[in-house]
Formats: sequence, structure tokens, C-alpha cells
Amino acid sequence: MNLNILNFIHEQLAPKTKLPSFKAGDTVTVHYKIKEGDKERVQQFQGVVIQRKGTGATESFTVRKISNSVGVERIFPVVSPYIDKIDVNKVGIVRRARIYYMRDLTGKSARIAEKKNYTTTTEAAEKVSA
Repeated sequence: MNLNILNFIHEQLAPKTKLPSFKAGDTVTVHYKIKEGDKERVQQFQGVVIQRKGTGATESFTVRKISNSVGVERIFPVVSPYIDKIDVNKVGIVRRARIYYMRDLTGKSARIAEKKNYTTTTEAAEKVSA
């Protein structure tokens, strides 16, 4: 009984955002709104998704990139109002749901095999507009 009420409240309060389907191993670009004083701008964070975690309103995903030879990870809540959009750049082929082993790899060994014959969201938008 209480679980049904809790799920109902989560559905009502959580904003319904349409996100592309992506999983661990995919390379994504997250367009994230940042407030600086009274100004607002959109910053892009591009990297490899190393995990998706949770369900419903508490779902989140972690994106990892290398910046100035330092690994940077950022956790994004899926239902965050600050996420402007998410672009899937590459679909990777991995056998795990959480690819923490990427933290220990550098250089060519840190590459993920790309799924062939896949149309990314930006390519699909270009084909529709053309």
C-alpha cells in the first residue's frame, strides 16, 4: 500500500523528459545548464557512460572523460531540470553494465569498440532536415 503511494508521488513530481536510449559504453554529450549569478549558459560534457544506476526519479548516470590527462567523472540525475539535452555520439560494445575498469586504462587500451551501422541522433536529425 505505502509503496504504491510512493510510486504515485514519484510519477507526479518527477518531470517527464524524453531522453535517448543509452547504456554503459556509449559516448554521449550532455548539454548542462549552469547558472552564474543571474546569467544562465549551457555547458557540454562529452565522455563515456560508465554506469546507469537507480530507477524512476532517483535514476542517474555517470560520464567519464579525460581532460588534460586527468580523468574526470560527473554524475547526472536523469530527471534533472538542468539537463538541456543528451546526444548519443557513439554506441559502444561492452559486456558489463558498469565499466569501472576504464579508470585504470590509458591510451589505446581505453578505447571501446564502436557498434557499426548505427545512426546517431545528430545524423538522424540531419537526414530528416535534408
